[in-house]
Amino acid sequence: MFVGLDANYEAEIERKPIFVRLREYHEDGVSFWRKYRVHHPFLLPQYSGDGQFYHRSFSRIGFGSEQAHCVSFIELLHVPTVGRSKLEVADLKAQHLAMLNEIFLGGAAKHIFIPRGVARLMHATKVFGWLSKSPTEYVGPLGVLYRDESKAVYSHLHFSVYGKFEERKANEAVAIRELIARGS
Repeated sequence: MFVGLDANYEAEIERKPIFVRLREYHEDGVSFWRKYRVHHPFLLPQYSGDGQFYHRSFSRIGFGSEQAHCVSFIELLHVPTVGRSKLEVADLKAQHLAMLNEIFLGGAAKHIFIPRGVARLMHATKVFGWLSKSPTEYVGPLGVLYRDESKAVYSHLHFSVYGKFEERKANEAVAIRELIARGS
């Protein structure tokens, strides 16, 4: 499970040709991935708006469509946004955060990946008291923010970072791929 701040879409996406594929993705992401051989509609040739860099970076982990049923994206904000967002606790919906907390602690996800900025906002909400503010251990370049007998929560760079962070982001992608490959 990959946790983000918000689903970031191109302005007026509902008027763009890609909207049909976006709806298809939201109705059944696993079938979408298997049909189009990409994990998200923003990677299709007819799309060139916001969110594409994030999903191209995510693709470097190397998941294939045969793993589609094992991958999910979930956001702290309950609605999509357009452009850059400077989210604050007041922007978040308590009911949605409570649902996320239940999913994180009681859900089936064995590995949960949270970018540092997302983790900071999660701490500020006071809902996720179980989440450590700093790593308690490391698995390669990934910091572990929580671990119990059935799951681990890892800290990583956001998939949209670039420049001086590219090498670390690439190393984290390898570490994520290895974690999943060995089933640990």
